[in-house]
Amino acid sequence: MGSSAKKKKDKKKDFQKPKLKVGKARPKPANFTDTTFKSKAIVLNQQSISTSAPSVSSQFSHHLSLVTSKNDSQRRDSLSYLTTAIATRPTSTPLQQPASILLPKILPLTLDISNGVRAQLLSLLRVLPLGDVEDHVGLVSLWLRTGITHLAVAIRSSTMEMLLWAIGCFGDALVSCAGGWVKTLKALIVMQGWPMETSPQAWSSIMTTTFGKPGSDTKALAKSLNTMASFVEAGLHKDRQEQEQDQSPRWGWPLNNVEQHMISRRSNCFARLNLFGPPPDEESQILEDRVDRQSVFAKRFQKPIELGLQAARQEGGDVGRASARLRKAVENGMKDYDGLDYQ
Repeated sequence: MGSSAKKKKDKKKDFQKPKLKVGKARPKPANFTDTTFKSKAIVLNQQSISTSAPSVSSQFSHHLSLVTSKNDSQRRDSLSYLTTAIATRPTSTPLQQPASILLPKILPLTLDISNGVRAQLLSLLRVLPLGDVEDHVGLVSLWLRTGITHLAVAIRSSTMEMLLWAIGCFGDALVSCAGGWVKTLKALIVMQGWPMETSPQAWSSIMTTTFGKPGSDTKALAKSLNTMASFVEAGLHKDRQEQEQDQSPRWGWPLNNVEQHMISRRSNCFARLNLFGPPPDEESQILEDRVDRQSVFAKRFQKPIELGLQAARQEGGDVGRASARLRKAVENGMKDYDGLDYQ
């Protein structure tokens, strides 16, 4: 009996109201926290108290490091800052960072998933000095080939715009660098979905799946054909130096072929000899002469391209006009080819 009475008494304590006495404060709960303290100073670690703004060079390097950020907006804004900084610098001053450091950082953005980043990258490339970019044409060609064979259609489309920019700015150097002619042509043919084989079985399936397919993107196909036509024109047509030689007066003896004995205009005129590099394969050859490019084109690419044009001609519209331009570029570029192998 005593135990049960004690339990009842303990339960009543939970419901008893405490009696407040005049002049005494309310009792504080058990989990009370005292917040009456006051801080006299707040110390921030790593606080910058510099009165001078960061230099332009340090800001440029900072934004260059942000082009690899995981945030799409951050990458786009950093490229925009770099574009503005390069475009507004005095023309007599060099780049804030050399092209050997700048290009390896920004060219991987060719495969960026964001359309805005790729568009801003093209804007940045357009304001770079052409001479600095041309010195690294091999690296540019590598990323262009990677982009035009990408699985994403949007990345292929933006890379074709970059390729057209490169052809218009330094097309001669693009088709003359290591692998610039053979590998790029191969990538363009693969992008069309054309096989390198010339057997009727391979092309019969291509004509039924690639062309004439309901709902196919004819604009993308026409754009790719126009891009290939521009590249073929840059590789097979006479360059500026050959045109100047044709227009120069013909001197008699002892000045016969004097232009062949003059100093070359190329920065590395003996690169094709590959004196100190590893032995290149057939696709990585440096084809500086137009005749060499014609020979490789006739052996490996002319027949597949002609078969592909026969299939594309049946489309009509934009695709038909683009295929006609490519056919004309091939005919004009190969009309003076004598069929001999000069390699």
